[in-house]
Amino acid sequence: MVKLTIDQVRALMDHRENIRNISLIAQANHGKTTLSDSLILRGCILANNVAYYQRYIDMPQEERGSDVKSSDVSLYYEIQDTQDLPNDTTNSAFLINLIDTPGHVDFSSEVTAALRVTDGALVVVDCVEGVCIQTETLLRQSVAERIKPVLFVNKLDRFLLELELNTEDTYGSFRRTIESVNAVIGTLQDELLGDITVAPEKGTVAFGSGLHGWGFTLDKFAKLYAAKFAVPKERLMARLWGDNYYDVEAKKWTTDNVSVSGKHLQRGFCQFVLEPIYQISQAVLSENMEKVNKMIEALKINMDRDDMLELKGKALLKAIMSSFLPAGDAILEMVVLHLPSPVVAQKYRVANLYEGPMDDECAVAIANCDPNGPLMMYVSKMVPTIDKGRFYAFGRVFSGVIRAGQKVRIMGANYVPGKNEDLFLKSIKSTVLLIERRPEQIEDCPCGNIVYLVGVDQFLVKSGTITTSEVAHNIRAIKFSVSPVVRVAVQPKNPSDLPKLVEGLKRLAKSDPCVLCYSEETGDLIVAGAGELHLEICLNELTNDLAGVELKTSDPVVSFRESVSAESSIVCLSKSPNRHNRIFLKAQPMAMELQNEIEDGSISATDEVRSRANYLTDNYGWDNNDGKNIWSFGPEGVGANILVNATKGVQFLNEIKDSFVAGFQWATKEGVLCDENMRGIRFNLIDVILFSDAIHRGAGQLIPPTRRVLYAAQLTASPILLEPVYLVEITAPENALNGINDVLNRRRGHVIAEERRIGTPLFSVKAHLPVLESFGFTTDLRSHTAGQAFSQCVLDHWSSLGVVGVDKKASEVCTSVRKRKGLKEEVPPLDNFLDKL
Repeated sequence: MVKLTIDQVRALMDHRENIRNISLIAQANHGKTTLSDSLILRGCILANNVAYYQRYIDMPQEERGSDVKSSDVSLYYEIQDTQDLPNDTTNSAFLINLIDTPGHVDFSSEVTAALRVTDGALVVVDCVEGVCIQTETLLRQSVAERIKPVLFVNKLDRFLLELELNTEDTYGSFRRTIESVNAVIGTLQDELLGDITVAPEKGTVAFGSGLHGWGFTLDKFAKLYAAKFAVPKERLMARLWGDNYYDVEAKKWTTDNVSVSGKHLQRGFCQFVLEPIYQISQAVLSENMEKVNKMIEALKINMDRDDMLELKGKALLKAIMSSFLPAGDAILEMVVLHLPSPVVAQKYRVANLYEGPMDDECAVAIANCDPNGPLMMYVSKMVPTIDKGRFYAFGRVFSGVIRAGQKVRIMGANYVPGKNEDLFLKSIKSTVLLIERRPEQIEDCPCGNIVYLVGVDQFLVKSGTITTSEVAHNIRAIKFSVSPVVRVAVQPKNPSDLPKLVEGLKRLAKSDPCVLCYSEETGDLIVAGAGELHLEICLNELTNDLAGVELKTSDPVVSFRESVSAESSIVCLSKSPNRHNRIFLKAQPMAMELQNEIEDGSISATDEVRSRANYLTDNYGWDNNDGKNIWSFGPEGVGANILVNATKGVQFLNEIKDSFVAGFQWATKEGVLCDENMRGIRFNLIDVILFSDAIHRGAGQLIPPTRRVLYAAQLTASPILLEPVYLVEITAPENALNGINDVLNRRRGHVIAEERRIGTPLFSVKAHLPVLESFGFTTDLRSHTAGQAFSQCVLDHWSSLGVVGVDKKASEVCTSVRKRKGLKEEVPPLDNFLDKL
């Protein structure tokens, strides 16, 4: 550990080239938080209390909160060999801001918020389980945010002590893991990001054991053997991976695994990297201390003689290996050498980050990470403070300098340049760093750094942009990979506590990036989360911290979507209340791929009209004129429903467009079947007959009939209900497969893939499971497999339950949702919405 004062830390923050902002990401149970302990022990900055982090890492994981919330720590690392310094820096001291993120899929919104404010990702993968479903999701998120990854292949101790694999099988397992990571990255290549595939010979992959505190890159062994082979370290690194073999008899490297005398050769990685580790392990576990001492001397390992006498077995092996190959040194060196500084990263990230033109003063300042430019800071999340009900705004300064007392423009997610909506002009109360989880005030924070702000939490809900420029646009809002599809109604046990609960819900909405808190028309207070566990954690926070009241909750329910499966059977007509205006409209389904692209933000209302129309024509067979006449996306301007103006030669259309769009947003927010959001419906406005006098074409005359005709079009186009479906990945031994299949069959789940993890006794089962049937799934799975199966669920797609009124399941679900919402049990008949000519 390093003991620095807050002034020394502040001085490091000025060296933008020597800053590394990184996220630690991994699937749950792959050893990420345990690995972070090794990094903390190596590089943690301790301003006051040296014993603090020792207590922190000895704390049980469930008490740390690291499994459900991201936590950040500042690390200090100094490169010993100045020849290794990156080209853009001359200083050997580095400040590393590390954010340890949750591994469970329900909390991946925390990961997304962390990725936004970092430039690199340390990806941790269990070498036994390999790349799992959540790892793939996180890799896709990081590439979408233009984050460069490096890889740590963890739990090598399991190969040594548990599975007892030979060196060649271990190499094969490593190679498959690295290829799996690169396969995910390779499908998402970005020209601006360049080649971000990871490779041991490039130094972007480390191997080791987070639990035992040891790890290495090929750089470490290349330095050890460089003198022996009399070749440069870089050339030797390339030889230590892949199909490279050293022929001792010929004293040369070859790509053929047979020597000149016909003997089988051992792979370079196995011979020079794994063999010493395996030999140390076998000598220690067999208590061959003579061999152990010889190897310690040969490898120049600095070992405490008292440890050698007192420790035995695994404890001695851990002590030797962590002295020989300290994980903290290997990983921090890899991070410093192979992940970008803010100066480098912001040049290619600015196009992803900034919503405005790329040539305005703010975009230029962000691209250059310019401390003299206008202030541009993005707040990615709110962090609760010790003062109940107050929050720190946690974020990254992309340009300029933010100071205590500075007057800034605080722009929320709904801010539109040139308007005053969601805009506040306020002063920053103070700028803070959290050292040892205690706030340390600093006068200012320059660009490239992560900082906490005091005094802006009342103006921002979850995230926003802080700037000093009057021409600034927002930094783009975060896109989450999970949706709040599971919800419960909450109420206080004591009715007099209702004001406290309402206040607590406001705080919960601030503190969690993904949770939704709102009130329904029935008066129910709703909390919506990404999954069962996410909801449980949110309600626990609400009860114990944020509201401090006892709660009564309903059973968890699922959000559905309303859609159509065919084109409207007739052209629907609706008249305005004064009978002077007539609207003719039809509905039709959209391709699922198009729906996904709209929800991902690939296609949106802000796109250039001609290029968007050409894309829809080329990829989805749209008429080009229809593509140019998209009036709106909905609900809320971003949903996967489209209103198209397909009329010909109608007068006064531009005057009434806003009224049509308002009716469309209203209808798509609350569908006719059961008041759920619509999804995947294209509404074509066929014709409009409007009265010549403008006084008879007001919003009051047009919004209600627009909503009615949209409902009529939905009902005439075979209306269906869509349910969310999880992709479940289950890891279990072979004898548990029958139990897994039984549980899935009873819950309308079906297996889509089943494969053995090579080199292990484990099977990986992938299946689709409706979210509606997922409550209690984990408990049920464990009871039917004697606790041997471990599952991860990720929201994968929306699936049709069938046509409402025709298919039994869809009709039953629709009726139950209507009853729960206090609506009439029957869907309103078509005659309620249609007018006659």
